[in-house]
Amino acid sequence: MNVVLRTTLAPDALAQTIERVVRETDRTVPIVRLCDMDTVFAESIRRPRLLAHLLGAFAGLALLLAAIGTYGVLTYMVAERRREIGIRMSLGADRSRVLAQIMKQGLVLTAAGGVAGIAGALGLNRLLSSLLFGVQPTDAATLVAVTATIVLVAAIACGLPAWRASQFDPNVVLRDD
Repeated sequence: MNVVLRTTLAPDALAQTIERVVRETDRTVPIVRLCDMDTVFAESIRRPRLLAHLLGAFAGLALLLAAIGTYGVLTYMVAERRREIGIRMSLGADRSRVLAQIMKQGLVLTAAGGVAGIAGALGLNRLLSSLLFGVQPTDAATLVAVTATIVLVAAIACGLPAWRASQFDPNVVLRDD
């Protein structure tokens, strides 16, 4: 049995009084613990909070791995196309055009992954609805925020290889090959 008492006093200040009243009523009733409602509430959501923190940590790790993967793929692509980029620049392509071309390739891959991810999320919305609290699996604001975050991270991951490609010196690149 639980007893709830509304008071402005701390539980420690009332502990002896509550124990005395309970003992006077029935000596066989054990008094296990006295705690305030904040503690009861914190204990009741401890497991869901832990699961939410774990899910957030794994989501952050997945985002980091996606950024590293995007960076790696574009860096490899730039290294493989180094000669082509050097020829383009020697024929008059300016640095901004090279930068835009490399960024476009990376963001097209990101867009394809984003479309597949949103389709998967919408396809699995029944499973997701059992894991969510206070948010619908088809919540437009959440989908837009997550997609924008992924696109932003991918743009940053694409930016460094694209910037490096735009800084190639055509003479050095063509002479090395």
